[in-house]
Order: sequence, then structure tokens, then C-alpha cells
Amino acid sequence: MSVSLPDPIILIAKQAGDVRIHSFIAPFTYDNLANATHIIESKNALVLVDGQFLVPYARKFRAYADSLGKPIDRLYLSHRHPDHWFGLGPAFSDIDIYALPETIDYVKQEGEASRKDHLPKMGTLAPDTIVVPQNSITTPGEYTIDGVKYIFDRVVDTEIDFLLTIRIPAIGVYFVQDLLYSDTHLYLTKDIENWIRVLQVMLLSDYDLFMPGHGLPADKNEVAKNIEYLSAAKQAIANGLTKGIFKNYMIKRYPARLCPGIFDIYLPRLFGTAGQY
Repeated sequence: MSVSLPDPIILIAKQAGDVRIHSFIAPFTYDNLANATHIIESKNALVLVDGQFLVPYARKFRAYADSLGKPIDRLYLSHRHPDHWFGLGPAFSDIDIYALPETIDYVKQEGEASRKDHLPKMGTLAPDTIVVPQNSITTPGEYTIDGVKYIFDRVVDTEIDFLLTIRIPAIGVYFVQDLLYSDTHLYLTKDIENWIRVLQVMLLSDYDLFMPGHGLPADKNEVAKNIEYLSAAKQAIANGLTKGIFKNYMIKRYPARLCPGIFDIYLPRLFGTAGQY
């Protein structure tokens, strides 16, 4: 049985010379969580960032990339949360996929168990198979792809234990993925304090366009708002708020932020005995 889903948002976030930055965002619904994936289009090639969560959106993301008429040189997977790599199987199994070694190890060891765990709720929206990234980014740093300089960084202990970020300094674009949630509620972990420090460094950087893992492309104002959100959450936890009370407090404090379904995913990890991430 086919499932009818709202259309994604597709936009060109920036164009500078031969480089265009595309963003493909799943809907801002209760439990779709506005997953954002991106394309760096240069003169002769495409570089993709993340692979979407639900199968239909992964396939639409691939179709959009193919419509640009240039070969996909590679895809970078930012981290191991399944909403970023479930779409690799149904849409990108023929593409060279790069990730941090810790991310590759997780998908290799736990990927199939994660897929099966999601099947009862997701049904046909989940992939039939998983794809393990083949290429390990063991030495982050500067690399040139199709004449464009990329800077890769390994960020630890924030929204996830290991996260790959990508900077394109020539055009001031910073692919931060789940370091930043744009207009949605954040997936909180016990590493809030370090996460704030990382965002504070971003706030002082020379970059002015931030590509998030959830929501629309953002500026430094959204970075500052994420810092404030995390600081408020940290204080609420210090004041003894937990579980449903904490959720209600954050929703009331930030009524404009969307995708409240994310609380139901992370609360057992933040306040219970489930694994940290």
C-alpha cells in the first residue's frame, strides 16, 4: 500500500560563481522532523550531504539531484542517527559514500538492527536494506573537489558523539547538520554544555550561511537562538524538570518551534536508562 506524504521544500540557498547550494527539506510535521539534505553543485559535479530518512523522500532527493544533469561525485554522511542514512539504501546504493570511521563502524555493526527496530512503526517508509559507507574520513582537513575547497571537521559530544561538518570558505557556507535545528525543537543529549561551546565558536566564525540537519538554511541569528534554547534546557534540567514536565515546559517556552515529536524520541535517553545518543 502506498503512503501519501506532503511535498518536500526544495530551494537554492546560495549561488556564487559556478557553485550552487541546494537544500531539500522534508515537511515540518509532528514526526517527520523536517530532515534537511543538501547538494553542493559545482561546474562539473554534485556533492551530496546526507540521505534523508523516509524512503519516498530519499528517492525524491535522488530524483532532484539527477535532474540537475551532472554526475554525483560522492555523498557525505554526517553522523549515525538513522534519519540521516536510512535513505541511502533505496536511493544511493550506487554512489560513493564517505563518513567518519566511527559512523561507518556503527552502521556496519548496528545498522540492520536499527532498521528492524524501526519497521513496526515505519512499515514501507523504512528501507529494505542498509548501505554501509565505503570511504572513511580518517584525516579531516582541506580537500579540493571539482575546483572547490572543502574543509572537513570531526566534532565530538554534542547532539551525537561523532559528527562530520563541512565548510566551503570561498562562499561562506557551513554544513553543520545536527549541530543546528532551524525553527524546530532540538534533539537534546547530556552533552548540552559542550554543544553550547561549539555553537559559540560557530557564532564567532566568518561563515554566514548554515545548513542544518533539520529545517531551513539559517543565519547566525538561528545559531544564537539554538544557544539560548540549549541554555534554557540546561537550566530547566538543573531545576529538576524531567520527562513530561520538561517537555511541556520547553513546548510552552518555545511555541513557534515545530516538530514536537522529537521529544518522544530523546526523552528516554536524556532522563532514562537508554543509551546516550
